[in-house]
Amino acid sequence: MASIEKRGPYQYRCKVRRKGFPPLTKTFSTMALAREWAGKVEGDQKLGSYVDRREADAVSLHEALERYSQEYIPKLKHAKREKNRTAAIQIRSIARLALSVIRPKDVADFIREREQEGASSNTIRLDLAIISRAFEAAISDWGMDFLPNPVKKAKKPRLPGGRTRRLLEDEETLLKACKEKFRPVVEFALETAMRRAEIAEMTWENVNLQRRSVFLGITKNTESRTVPLSPRALEILQGLPRQLSGSVFGFSKNQITDHMRRTVKRAGLEDLRFHDLRHEATSRFFENTDLDVMEIKMITGHKSMQMLARYAHLRADRLADRLAGARRGG
Repeated sequence: MASIEKRGPYQYRCKVRRKGFPPLTKTFSTMALAREWAGKVEGDQKLGSYVDRREADAVSLHEALERYSQEYIPKLKHAKREKNRTAAIQIRSIARLALSVIRPKDVADFIREREQEGASSNTIRLDLAIISRAFEAAISDWGMDFLPNPVKKAKKPRLPGGRTRRLLEDEETLLKACKEKFRPVVEFALETAMRRAEIAEMTWENVNLQRRSVFLGITKNTESRTVPLSPRALEILQGLPRQLSGSVFGFSKNQITDHMRRTVKRAGLEDLRFHDLRHEATSRFFENTDLDVMEIKMITGHKSMQMLARYAHLRADRLADRLAGARRGG
């Protein structure tokens, strides 16, 4: 049963009470809106399709992000970084809105706001991913299963093409500029396509010289993998001294970055980063081996086949040979 009470010149408080349902109260600016809402609620309750949206109406995105930060982020590998990003989103205007009223348009406004500030496409997509995960948590774990996830329908900024910096004739110059202890790190990266963090976190207990492989635990894409070692990569490891810490190379991620920056400067090279060594190594897998794309993906740990698609052109000549009748590996 619905009742409407006039509370002021432009305030009409509507109450709906029905056995088996929680009492509902909402205030409107006109009598017509109050009656329309009451009719919809009573109709949904009668048909059994009523959904209690009060919690979603009361919980702002700021509060949802706070709960997500407390319950989910501590379980992530890079928890501190995710907490900082979440806190930065909480001060945005979109965070003041209730979960139930956020639409794809609001997400689009957030994207435009970040773009005007000069944020990169990748940074914006990382922000959107956090908002999306907060909505998914509300939907699956917090009892708001009726909520849509507005991030899924919003148009995401397009990511720029990946860097294509190659070493080519610069490799010898780079290696000559390396300090003695850092040179094996650079050479190993070129042999394995391993990421900076993966190399920094390598320990001898995960290296199997007999099986010619290195086991990597949780990596950037949240999956573990075993990296096979080429004869040169094996030779590099066999030539390293053992350290009490168990670390293979004895460099942290930041130390690798610092050493790479100084090495590039000494070598007089332009626009070369440590991550470019991974791109170079992956390119060489396509150019100099007959490994298929799935095998290369298993070695490099790229998350999807699409991420390796930009290397396909490196085998155009081999595809031409195959069309001419040459066999794989011939």
